[in-house]
Amino acid sequence: MEIFEAIKALSSLAHETRLGIFRLLVQAGTSGLSVGEINNAMQIAAPTLSFHLKELANAGLVSNRHEGRFIYYQANYTVMNDLLAYLTENCCQGEPCLPGDVCKTGAK
Repeated sequence: MEIFEAIKALSSLAHETRLGIFRLLVQAGTSGLSVGEINNAMQIAAPTLSFHLKELANAGLVSNRHEGRFIYYQANYTVMNDLLAYLTENCCQGEPCLPGDVCKTGAK
């Protein structure tokens, strides 16, 4: 992942509503959720939801598919994992870290 892609993804997630939508879609798995299901879970106005989904899609964090009259959104796990890898590629001074380990800096 290039720095500008990371900035775009992080900027998109730096909003309470978009972060909530993205986390909801990550939890939903690869089948995703319909716009109506997202709306029911998030309780936000349809135009506002549409705006936030568009921002997440522009950052490549979500994609959508049409099934009949319904639009389903799903998290883009490849982009999510690429972003996580970008953020942690130099973690622990290049040594492998185990999940849950405290970085060698001593931060908790």
